[in-house]
Formats: sequence, structure tokens, C-alpha cells
Amino acid sequence: MSENQSVTQAATPLRRQPVQQRSARRVERMLDASAELLDEIGYEGLTTTLIAKRAGVAVGSLYQFFPDKRAVVQALTQRNLERFIAAVNERLSSLDPRHWWDVVDSLLDIYLTMHRQVPGFSTVHFGDVVDLQLLDEGRTNNRVIIDALTGLLTAHVNVPPEEATLPISIAVEAADGLLKYAFRLDPQGDQAVIDETKALIKGYLAGKFGE
Repeated sequence: MSENQSVTQAATPLRRQPVQQRSARRVERMLDASAELLDEIGYEGLTTTLIAKRAGVAVGSLYQFFPDKRAVVQALTQRNLERFIAAVNERLSSLDPRHWWDVVDSLLDIYLTMHRQVPGFSTVHFGDVVDLQLLDEGRTNNRVIIDALTGLLTAHVNVPPEEATLPISIAVEAADGLLKYAFRLDPQGDQAVIDETKALIKGYLAGKFGE
């Protein structure tokens, strides 16, 4: 399964796909508005009325595309995942994938940059704050990420997917827990915990696949 298949097979939250460019821009404004509001008031305080007002659209226009605020945040989270996977793919293309030190550094640095700079990302991450299966009704959010990363990494590294899935699953789950801990300690991410996380994941994957 490729990274694109892993991402696009997630259930779409849109009631209908925007066909015209103007409609697509309107949907993007709604997603941008929801991201800003998530940082300001959190998911619990978010409403479709507030999203529409911030986006400069009528609430009825929002309901043309989204049934509720959960669907808006689901679409925002999917957009963030697509951007994350695209950034990882671009970075891997410029690396020597035989060195897990560089691979892990790149993946975690992209995630850290998004956490610090992308509006709304630090509030919902890849969806667990809302629902453990926000991205796909049939898979956990982490499983969606694991499948996408497995597709990416096995395309760049000479490791069969069936051998890579479990180690990558363990690496993702471990990194997820440790990075959440790092951001609980410091809103920008406790650097000592981040460094230890990188060392742990690099050592584990190097032990499985070689340096």
C-alpha cells in the first residue's frame, strides 16, 4: 500500500466535494478558521457558528460541506496528515535511507515543526483529542500514520513491508507517547526528552534493520 493510498482511503468528512475553485477556497477558509479557533478556545469550545463567522461565510454555507464541527476538524486533520506525509516523502528523497539516524531525525523534526508552527496542530495532533479513529473509521489514527509511513519507508529502504510494519508500529507508538510527554513539560517541547526520544527510536530501528 502506498502512502497516498493509506491517506486517501481514510473516510472523507465532506458531505460533498467542492467542484468549483471558489467553493474549494471557501472550504480552505473554513479549515483555516477552525485551526485558529482550536488554538484559541480548544475543541470543546469550537462551534460551527464560530467557524463560519471566522471564515467569513454563512453557517448554511458551512453545512453544505460539513455536517458538524467534528467533520470540519476531521478534514483539517486529514489535511495536516497529507502535508506531513508529503514533507516526509520529500525529505526521504534527499536522504541516504540506509542511515536510520537521518531518517528518524527527519521524521521527528517535521512533526515537531508542525506542532510548533501549524495552527491547530498542537491542539488535536492527528486526531486523538477528538476520537482515536478520527481519520478512518476502520483504523486508529496512529494506524493510519503507520500504514502511510510503512509505504513511504519501504519505497526508500530495502525492507519488505511485512517485516517493516511491526517495528514501525512500535516506533510510532513509542514516539507518540514520548513526544506528548515532551510537550506536557514544555509548550515548545522539552529538548532533553526530544533528544532521548530520537536516540531511543534510532537505536531500536537500527537494531532491527541495521545502521
